[in-house]
Amino acid sequence: MKINEAKIEEVLRLLDTSFNGLEEEEAQRRLSYFGYNEIKEIKKVSLIFKFFTQLTHFLAIILWIAAALAFISNYLNPHEGMLNLGFAIIGVIFINAIFAFIQEYKAERAIEKLKEMLPFYVKVIRNGKEKQIYARELVPGDLIILSEGDRVPADSRIIQSYSLTVNNASLTGESLPITLTQEPQSGELMESKNLAFAGATVVAGHGKAIVFATGMATEFGRIAHLTSAIHIEKTPLQKEIAQTSKVIALIAFLIGLIFFIIGIFIGRAFWENFIFAIGVMVALVPEGMLPTVTLSLAIASQRMVKRKALVKTLTSVEALGAVTVICTDKTGTITQNKMEVKKLWTLDNHPQTIKRLLEIAYLCNNAIFLENQYKGDPTEIALLKYAKEKLGDFQSQRISEIPFDYERKRMTTINLINHQKLSLTKGATEVILSLCNFILLNEQKIPLDDELKGKIIEAYHSLMDEGLRVLGFAYSENEPEKEMIFVGLIGLKDPPRPEVFEAIKKCQRAGIKIILITGDATKTALAISKEIGLVKENPVIIEGEEFHKMSDRELKEKLSYKEILFTRMTPKDKLRIVTVLQERGERVAVTGDGVNDAPALKKADIGIAMGSGTEVAKEASKMILLDDNFATIITAIEEGRTIYENIRKFISYFFTSNIAELIPYIGYAIFKIPLPLTLMQILAIDLGSDILPGLALGMEKPTKEVMNQPPRTPQEHLLNLKLLGRVFFLLGPLETLAGLFGFFYVLKSGGWEWNKSLSPFHPLYLQATTACLTGIVITQVGNALACRSFKESLLTMGIFSNKFLLIGIFFQIYFQLFIVYHPVGNYIFCTYPLPFRVWLILIPFPIFLIISEELRKKLFKI
Repeated sequence: MKINEAKIEEVLRLLDTSFNGLEEEEAQRRLSYFGYNEIKEIKKVSLIFKFFTQLTHFLAIILWIAAALAFISNYLNPHEGMLNLGFAIIGVIFINAIFAFIQEYKAERAIEKLKEMLPFYVKVIRNGKEKQIYARELVPGDLIILSEGDRVPADSRIIQSYSLTVNNASLTGESLPITLTQEPQSGELMESKNLAFAGATVVAGHGKAIVFATGMATEFGRIAHLTSAIHIEKTPLQKEIAQTSKVIALIAFLIGLIFFIIGIFIGRAFWENFIFAIGVMVALVPEGMLPTVTLSLAIASQRMVKRKALVKTLTSVEALGAVTVICTDKTGTITQNKMEVKKLWTLDNHPQTIKRLLEIAYLCNNAIFLENQYKGDPTEIALLKYAKEKLGDFQSQRISEIPFDYERKRMTTINLINHQKLSLTKGATEVILSLCNFILLNEQKIPLDDELKGKIIEAYHSLMDEGLRVLGFAYSENEPEKEMIFVGLIGLKDPPRPEVFEAIKKCQRAGIKIILITGDATKTALAISKEIGLVKENPVIIEGEEFHKMSDRELKEKLSYKEILFTRMTPKDKLRIVTVLQERGERVAVTGDGVNDAPALKKADIGIAMGSGTEVAKEASKMILLDDNFATIITAIEEGRTIYENIRKFISYFFTSNIAELIPYIGYAIFKIPLPLTLMQILAIDLGSDILPGLALGMEKPTKEVMNQPPRTPQEHLLNLKLLGRVFFLLGPLETLAGLFGFFYVLKSGGWEWNKSLSPFHPLYLQATTACLTGIVITQVGNALACRSFKESLLTMGIFSNKFLLIGIFFQIYFQLFIVYHPVGNYIFCTYPLPFRVWLILIPFPIFLIISEELRKKLFKI
């Protein structure tokens, strides 16, 4: 007999279980037999192959070619130092590959940790008690509880359904919801309406089911090759940097080729020209940039987790900084999600009327009190808690239920109270009133005329003006939701989070527009919006009914206003708002926690799910708020902006030394001076002294200016004219001046004269190139401090506030001392010890660079 054809009693017998669920010992025994409820992943790409790809990307191929040319030149013309250069370039390739590989591996590990931080829980009944366990620990025979927003964890047979409705799109591709039943069904399993399959989502109602297949034995397991694991794509930022690197590499190659040709025309020897061409290419190729970007993004992600914002992809880190609009709901995000009953209202204040009002609040409610703890929706918890305190334990048999629905805006249960069958309803006040023909007044059911309705509406508006969320309550003695008797109103309040007011002010300073989208009534939404400073004057308010009649053109026009509130909205309405905002060119972040929020979360540039939200919402989102706090969104945007700024900072830092490395080669080619900087010394800068300070700049914390400027436009690039102008016309020339000043100072001090040739092994020449290298490195110390902010003064930031940069600078100086004074450093980098006076004449250059940059910050800001 198929599982779908069996009656409930037969299902329990077939799976050897009961309405009390499995015993814990039996569940553990079955777990060891059937294994974990997991879909096995296909074999991952091997670590060796991943490392190999780091050796074969575009930049690496160019460097491989350069190394090959160096070996060829050494073979044809030995004793020119090209052998060491070849090995050094290969060292560059492997250092880059190892670094990038480590970062990629760390990123994968971070994703594994992320999956551990977001375990998939499921509610089960074991030993007759409800409990939460990891979905991976489910076994055949487990009795599970399914509610709206849950993801079905395993193939299960329904044994109880209260309008339990699922979406099987992940399995069948069909997005139409299916209402399930507990009754036996005939036919194929996939067509059966009493089975819930792993991977499906519960879109409405609730119920119970018995698991009959787990892991690879499920229908999902049979057709799936991978779990729905988080996938990391290359971000647009990474693509832009990769593209920039390619352009720079090609430019370097072309410049080297051009000067090689010029050198031939002016009569320079072939090998001199060849050395020059290789030098230009090595000088301009940004060897350390890509791994630095990767590390910076990873650090930003880790910092966000500490601040309760869990990003699922690195794309989210980058996109957050460009957000222009945040669409947020109210409950639990702006407010504390600690709903409390504040006021009860009945027309007569009669004790029996109030008792009936509390009875409806108690019974028309899916919250539960279990193990001394309330569980369920915050609003329902508040109602149950209040009613329980006033009435005590109240026993009643629930016969059936019509679940809450965002379209209907109400919930109904049919209960037996004192042997009388009553239909109890709660929901939006205007909806409840429209269903009522009578009102309970002094224990009498009297007709509800317009005058009485007017009094109810007046009370309703009065409660909303206090910022309360107001629900109406009614009951029927006949058919559900027919000829209902109005009982009263209950006003609830969820107080705003204390940090939200400051977060909204910060948002407004940052040029980010906040749009509130709530299911609450207009007056409630307006009161809370004014309380938290979201609106100041007379905002545009669009209610659900008006919204549905609007054309997209009209909506687009309304969305241009500065202050706008959407009230009496359903989660499905968010999708349209997000779509129209994106059509206006906005980059949108949207919050959500329910099943119906998922389309909007997916559509948004940044979908933000609540940590307490449904599994469906978390899967659709790009970021998860672990504390459900609106203020955390703002800190995440701040981090997103910071990472973009930090990348620009270390690009500026790297490019400055590239200019200082390139100009001496141009001087060598045009003016026939001795080569001021050797290729090995260039590599000492690019992959030695520059790396740690560059990484430290990528770890800079947010500066004051980050959230005091509007979001960047899509047209804004990392390399803009202002940044390049700063590098090419201020920082680069100053650093070049330091290096060449040291070079010519040593030459002149040693008696060198213009046009006089020097052997590459002559002590004077070695000491002069060492001075040039030292001048660049020392000035890079000042440049690292200057690059910490494009606008904020170093004195304001504090010189010692980035401890990682201080460590990087210490390494930079220590490494330079090793190169200058240690015999091994002298041999590898062709250097010669410098007298102390050379250091003294070079030290003013970094100070002058810092002063120049401080003056620029005062006069011109980028």
